Amino acid sequence: MEENEELVSNPAKLEQALKPQSSSPSVEQGAHLQQTPLEEDSAVTKAEKIEWHGKIDSSEEPSTKRVKLEPSGDVELREEAAARNERRKGVTPIKAEFLVNVPTSGAGQGIAASDANAGEESRASERPADDRDSNKKGKPKGQNFNRDFGTSKDEISLCQSRAHTPEFSPIECKFGDGCKFEHDLRKYLKEWKREDLATFDGICPIWKAKGRCQVGWKCRFVGSHMTERDAGEGRKELVLVENESNSGDDGSREVGILNSISTQAKIDLLKRRIATPKADEYSEWLETNGREVEKGFRHHSKKDRAQASSANAEDKNPTDQKGEMHDNRARYTEPPFLPSEKRRIYFGPETPVLAPLTTQGNLPFRRLCVDLGAQITYSEMAMSMPLVQGQKSEWALLRAHESEAEPPKYLHSSPSPTTSHSSPHFGYDNARDLRFGAQIAANKPWPALKATEILTRLCPHLRVIDLNCGCPIDLVYRQGAGSALLDQPAKLDKIVRGMNTVSGEIPITVKIRMGTKDHKPTAERLIDRLVHGGPDNAVVENGTSGTAAITLHGRSRQQRYTKRADWSYIASCAAIVERYHAQADALSDTIREPDPRTQPASGHVYFLGNGDIYSPGAYQSALAASRVSSIMLARGALIKPWLFEEIAQGQPLDKSASERLAYVERYARYGLETWGSDEVGVGTTRRFLLEWLSFAHRYVPLGILEHHSSPSGSVSSGFPEPSLQDRPPRWRGRNELETLLGSEDYRDWIRISEMFLGKAHPGFRFVPKHKSNSVEIEAEG
Repeated sequence: MEENEELVSNPAKLEQALKPQSSSPSVEQGAHLQQTPLEEDSAVTKAEKIEWHGKIDSSEEPSTKRVKLEPSGDVELREEAAARNERRKGVTPIKAEFLVNVPTSGAGQGIAASDANAGEESRASERPADDRDSNKKGKPKGQNFNRDFGTSKDEISLCQSRAHTPEFSPIECKFGDGCKFEHDLRKYLKEWKREDLATFDGICPIWKAKGRCQVGWKCRFVGSHMTERDAGEGRKELVLVENESNSGDDGSREVGILNSISTQAKIDLLKRRIATPKADEYSEWLETNGREVEKGFRHHSKKDRAQASSANAEDKNPTDQKGEMHDNRARYTEPPFLPSEKRRIYFGPETPVLAPLTTQGNLPFRRLCVDLGAQITYSEMAMSMPLVQGQKSEWALLRAHESEAEPPKYLHSSPSPTTSHSSPHFGYDNARDLRFGAQIAANKPWPALKATEILTRLCPHLRVIDLNCGCPIDLVYRQGAGSALLDQPAKLDKIVRGMNTVSGEIPITVKIRMGTKDHKPTAERLIDRLVHGGPDNAVVENGTSGTAAITLHGRSRQQRYTKRADWSYIASCAAIVERYHAQADALSDTIREPDPRTQPASGHVYFLGNGDIYSPGAYQSALAASRVSSIMLARGALIKPWLFEEIAQGQPLDKSASERLAYVERYARYGLETWGSDEVGVGTTRRFLLEWLSFAHRYVPLGILEHHSSPSGSVSSGFPEPSLQDRPPRWRGRNELETLLGSEDYRDWIRISEMFLGKAHPGFRFVPKHKSNSVEIEAEG
């Protein structure tokens, strides 16, 4: 057993660790193979089969269940379909030599089936009742709520007064003898701290990158940056050493991390010491203006309002029209100030965007995606009120890596003086642009405006501030934020208008869904209001909301992430924005040209699509058919982060298992650099690595796919176009490592994490987030 643990902890010896041992048939010795999806429900995933703390293993299931999963004639049906060069709907086509046939008899399966049933009954008794799990098919739905990840910490931690100092020169502990932490350094290292990790060649990634490890003696790689020196009188003193190659940094700051605000700033926010004068003044004006507009609507007849906004106004004498506009504005209170000039941004076909992803869209994952070609990134969704109140956990979401401050790809030459003002290239300076944007959510104007003003002051490295109007989860929706704003266009318009006014030079963008209910889309009217302004703004002549970009997810809130995204609807919405640009050009240099201060940067509104893009062919097809500016990628990037690399090269890439494992290693390294290399940091890195693997395991290697023809055609490499909604039958990889990386069993994901993070802490637990029949990402919108 000790030999096996040593092999798994050393990635270099993975081949030996994964060799099947013929002496024992235990399923724990190899990767757990995938389950076959039901043909009538192709969206079944591993997360759906997880119950409270585990799952029925596919190789341990009762024979009766396996008969349902794989009917006796199913293999023949697949072979017949392959012979006819047909592709079964909703099922990923796998080459016959990589398919795993599930036995239809229970012979030799008694013990395994018995164990599986016992485990299922035990887990069912532990799991709290959830009436959403009861349906006619008996399949679990929803999420695993109140997930408990256990603890990953030292049995007795070292006192912080000793964490970074030499053994004989500690800082005085203010708690003295009453301190509950360990003060004896050698005793801590011997009795309370777990053994050092042997991964990453036994060298601390933080110390190697930054010159000094900020967790000091608590580091799980402390042996790589400590030594024992002669202290005189025959005594030996333990001391920490610095990395001479990076000795310029004193370790007091997070090297390479941007938008990291100080503890004092968070305290000042909590105690309301940081004023937001612009947000306060504009919020007060919004309330006053709202009452005046409501009163104005009551005193104007329907005919008068129609005439005021009709196209017949173009036939009036310009002098009379100008006077009428002046008289109309005099009835209402002017806004206290107008928006500042915004920094020019650019979205184009060469700038695929990584969507804001709650939980999975953390800094290490974004950093990995940037390495692989992501041009634009967003933070996880942050709630406005916790930001205003200085909550540490919420501000941690806005930290970015220095690679996200680099300019995105821009393949166009510098715009000429004759370039149209509404052109996306007018006034754009790529050198001033950067990749990282923040996304926030709010249910009222005043917290959104306060958060925006604070962000512009404390976070200097922001490309845009995006307002989430697509989050479908109930907790956010019931508070009136996220997708709830889709049914309140007037409130949404006020929030965006106010954010644009107080954001300084940072542009404001919006992410929406088609609507809240199926078959009742409202996005067209909402987009029209955002780019042209609503009827209440037409009365006051306040112009447009000033949004610089709109992203539309082609699903409703009710759909969540089921069914396919509606790209035809996205195309119809893109046409609205195109017409807006055409009208803007026609009104240029006329009396009806809007005030440029109320317009987005250069007067151009970018429009992006989102949903079900999983291949470079699908990316290019969606761009051409919908005429969007660019495309935002979410689940496709989670399953294969190299999707950005495929888009750049214009063809799918058959990544080997060793290449994919190298990405896991890179994520683990980035995680340790972000969250720390002590016991707590290793546990946090493991938890979020497993969250990513809960998506990454769904990748089916291109080399094992059948080359069936498809309606969408194939890209230049000859591989079939994979679909995000398809689910594969049970398959095995081209080697043991590939099979392991494709395992649906969360125990195998933990096994993968242990290759780089060592054996999991005894108190660590992991339960996948989702058990429904569609893989969701909270607050992705």
